[in-house]
Amino acid sequence: MSRLLILLLLCLSVTVHAAQSIDPAIFMALERAQAAQGKGDFAAAGKALAGIEAKAGSVEEALLWRSRGYLAWAEGNNRQALEWLEKAVASGKLDEALLAGERLNLARLNLGERRYAKVISLLSSAPQADEEVLQMLVQAYQGLGQHAKALPLAERYVQANPRAGDTWLQFLVAGNAELKRYQAAERWQRELLLRHPEQVKTWRQLAGLQQLAGAEDKALATLRTAHAKGLRFSEAELDNLVLLASAANQPWQGAKLLEGMLESGLLASNGTRRERLGMLWWQARERGAAAKIYRELASQSGAAKFWMNVAQLELEQAHWQAGLDALKQAERAGAERRKVRAWRQWAEGELSFERERQIARAG
Repeated sequence: MSRLLILLLLCLSVTVHAAQSIDPAIFMALERAQAAQGKGDFAAAGKALAGIEAKAGSVEEALLWRSRGYLAWAEGNNRQALEWLEKAVASGKLDEALLAGERLNLARLNLGERRYAKVISLLSSAPQADEEVLQMLVQAYQGLGQHAKALPLAERYVQANPRAGDTWLQFLVAGNAELKRYQAAERWQRELLLRHPEQVKTWRQLAGLQQLAGAEDKALATLRTAHAKGLRFSEAELDNLVLLASAANQPWQGAKLLEGMLESGLLASNGTRRERLGMLWWQARERGAAAKIYRELASQSGAAKFWMNVAQLELEQAHWQAGLDALKQAERAGAERRKVRAWRQWAEGELSFERERQIARAG
């Protein structure tokens, strides 16, 4: 049913309900406006309402405000519609049985205008078993950034309606992930996976949640399971999972995931990925693992930047001689001499001090 037809039916219900108690001239004007609006002739509807005057504080005044509000809504003028309908509801003159519908329509309008607090206020007494009411409340709390209040409403609806649409499950996944409740997010993602076991993105999102939770072994197992089922991930999708770890300041988890994907053949090994793996280990303070990778890259490419990385990693571990040897290779490969000299002076000083300390200890 179109929005316009709903609006017309609402207008009709009020005018018929009030026909015996309002001024006949105003009732006829409301009827003419409704008929014109039903034909899409908004100008005629506006004209029918324009010349009508009602006594201040009367039922007629409230009904005129209401009709003008629905006309403005039909014309797409939501803010004007809000102004009229709010006045009609606040008047206290509308039939109590119809006020629930009026508040619901006001909530719809306010949601469209992103007036989230107003939506929550209007729906506070509405029956929350209704899907649309719950959807609007969830959107409003989400719009205010109050995910902790939105999630219980969505969860309650899904539990009461096992066949609820995927959008409800997707919200529960995203909302819990936003609050870093990764275990709950994973639980709802598995519900989506049961519905769509053939969708690659569903498996990828599950692996991403597991990776964010620090369970990189589970994430890798999820990817392998999907691969064994014949599903294929693009290299970009798998690379993005690793980048997700970096963005979440989880370099160790990212390194383990990338290493596992390279070893299992889910991702092809190349220089860019090996360099990323080395950087992730370095960021995770696993300098031995990082130095090994950069040494392999340096030996294969002869690039000065890789030899400088090896030198710095070795020196950070107090491996003075290994660091000096790497600096020599970097210099031969064309590294900036000023940088090499600065690192070398520091390493030679530390190495000399270490030797003196060994001699003193032996003496």
